[in-house]
Amino acid sequence: MAIPAAAAPAPPARQHGIAVHAGWYAAAGVVTTAVQFVLYFLLRDALGAHGANLLAITATTIGNTEFHRRVTFAGRPSPPRRRHIQVIGTIAFYAGYGSVVLLVLHAVIPAPTPLTETLVLATASLLGGVCRFALLRWWVFAARDRVSA
Repeated sequence: MAIPAAAAPAPPARQHGIAVHAGWYAAAGVVTTAVQFVLYFLLRDALGAHGANLLAITATTIGNTEFHRRVTFAGRPSPPRRRHIQVIGTIAFYAGYGSVVLLVLHAVIPAPTPLTETLVLATASLLGGVCRFALLRWWVFAARDRVSA
């Protein structure tokens, strides 16, 4: 007699390789960068370059991390404390990094257009994105037998 499908044990969560994770990460990065680009561009006149950058970074980092939890690294354990530390660290890094990038841009070009600022910030975020992928994959969503914070 066969065991009914409902009584069969669920298969373990599928652990994708780095190529699948990198693909989802890159896709989310493109969307997140586009959203950040639009938010920054829309908020820049009202909040100034640094305020718009901080708000855009905060909103997109929170949404991006949740996407990675649910899609990119689905099935992998992720202690909430690690996710929160990573979000705060990412916001702090990009805010500081973005501020330095904007200060250097303004030193080189005294009155850059908002579009120039936005493009420079988006380009600069690529390097940080590579570092963040490594952090997410090997620390926040690390494959491990037991979840530990």
